[in-house]
Amino acid sequence: MALVWAVKKQLLLLAFWLFNFLPSSQGKGNFYEFRYPFIKRASSFPSVSSSSSSGHNNGYDYIVVGGGTAGCPLAATLSKNFNVLVLERGGVPFSNPNVSFLQNFHIALADTSPTSASQPFVSTDGVINTRARVLGGGSSINAGFYTRASTRFIKRVGWDAKIVNESYPWIEKQIVHQPKPEPWQVAFRDSLLSVGVSPFNGFTYDHVYGTKVGGTIYDRFGRRHTSAELLSSGNPQKLTVLVYATVQKIVFDTSGKKPKAVGVIFKDEKGNQHQAVLAHKPQSEVILATGAIGSPQMLLLSGIGPKADLHKLKIPVVLDNKFVGKGMADNPMNAVFVPSNKPEKQTLIETVGITKMGVYIEGSSGFGQSNDSIQCHHGIMSAEIGQLSTIPPKQRTPEAIQAYIRRKKNLPHEAFKGGFILEKIASPLSKGDLSLVNTNVDDNPSVTFNYFSHPYDLQRCVDGIRMATKVVQSEPFTNYTKCDRQTVEKVLNMSVKANVNLIPKHTNDTKSLEQFCKDTVITIWHYHGGCHVGTVVSPEHKVLGVDRVRVVDGSTFSESPGTNPQATVMMMGRYFGVKIVRERLGTAAGI
Repeated sequence: MALVWAVKKQLLLLAFWLFNFLPSSQGKGNFYEFRYPFIKRASSFPSVSSSSSSGHNNGYDYIVVGGGTAGCPLAATLSKNFNVLVLERGGVPFSNPNVSFLQNFHIALADTSPTSASQPFVSTDGVINTRARVLGGGSSINAGFYTRASTRFIKRVGWDAKIVNESYPWIEKQIVHQPKPEPWQVAFRDSLLSVGVSPFNGFTYDHVYGTKVGGTIYDRFGRRHTSAELLSSGNPQKLTVLVYATVQKIVFDTSGKKPKAVGVIFKDEKGNQHQAVLAHKPQSEVILATGAIGSPQMLLLSGIGPKADLHKLKIPVVLDNKFVGKGMADNPMNAVFVPSNKPEKQTLIETVGITKMGVYIEGSSGFGQSNDSIQCHHGIMSAEIGQLSTIPPKQRTPEAIQAYIRRKKNLPHEAFKGGFILEKIASPLSKGDLSLVNTNVDDNPSVTFNYFSHPYDLQRCVDGIRMATKVVQSEPFTNYTKCDRQTVEKVLNMSVKANVNLIPKHTNDTKSLEQFCKDTVITIWHYHGGCHVGTVVSPEHKVLGVDRVRVVDGSTFSESPGTNPQATVMMMGRYFGVKIVRERLGTAAGI
């Protein structure tokens, strides 16, 4: 079996390299240069000193800052009718095997180098987190699960249901797949049903109570399909995508009654500065799509935010708005480990239990697939990517991580053959904020989420851990894993110092479980907020108090949509693209 897997792995890698790097008939170039001829390096753009620094004689109709989960479908849609420039600070995902293959999911997250597709940050709560730094954004580094928002969410945000229901399928037809259930996921499904998370709703994108199998952006070969591929739906004659283009600030004309965006300043991969300008049309816009960390950070760097905070960093104030960066939230996640007596095939999120108590239950397996993985990484629970699961958040120091790595080598083999049950709080009431540390856009801002500061969040975590424990101890799982009580206890006892979090011992002790929730809290990367509708942006997502700036990403959410947000964030990009084009052109829009 190991030989078969090794051969399969080598064939997949060979196919990947052939697909991405075979020379063209002209003897040069990567495949994406032909499928995506509009993707170029930022240094190809004229410099600030150039007389044609706009990159387009009359400026751009839209400058999209951030070629991520929302930015790519947004830009592709707008380019059908308008000249669009996308500025993405990271590189392309197509030629990066750590991004492209499911088996390397954890390696991409563990890569903390300056050119990595993921940029780590640590909230003031002590929870290690990450933000995307690659074309495709979070869809290039996440676990791939695809599921829609609830109808309640769509009504709450006030979106046009007809356009929403046209926009989701536009995404799904291009990059979403139905997973083939692996035995571990089947056992997980049956365990959810056995503890009352019912009914079974089969395979569906819809957000419905019970147990379901959702979509995935991984195909049957384990190859990831990111939102960057949606760019192929754009008009190559009207679309320009620059990678390694780090926007430093939005440029405003403040001579009128209201500040008006006129363009952006960005630097390329060589450190040279450039300026891209908007067309001289009232409808032209700079659209921020840099995510819940990047968008509030960019507004602050551009002079929109609390006046006192901007003055401290000597940032000229364009607009005093005390709400920028406020209302930050992250869905707290906790996990319990499921040991197994046999190796498990690697699976990420495929099955989910949607409960009526405000808790989602998900599962992943096969996190230790190789000698390198066993010695260095722990899959979705890896200490190296911020999932130190039994050390309280503020004690998760570099020294603790190194100690964790050493201790893992002494764990029994069952600890590398199982999986995890993940318990996530829906719509947390605990809120925090974001503020600048300095004026360097490459540095992370200071972010606080205040996990479990609201008692209702803590109560739901206790309920969720109890349910996750029942799932692990259910007959379908114990029959499948064939781990006897002695093995479970052995791993449990050894895990205290090794930091592999297993089933808590006192599930009837509410106070003990509350401490367990606080000490083992980790992230599932679904943070949101900072540019809320009503305080920072209008219902049309236009930035209040200035002209020609809009925000289209998760920073505008007061809750994370569905069990996992990427489907709705992608849909959001398409949705606002359609809305903008139709508002400008009416029936002539053609979409």
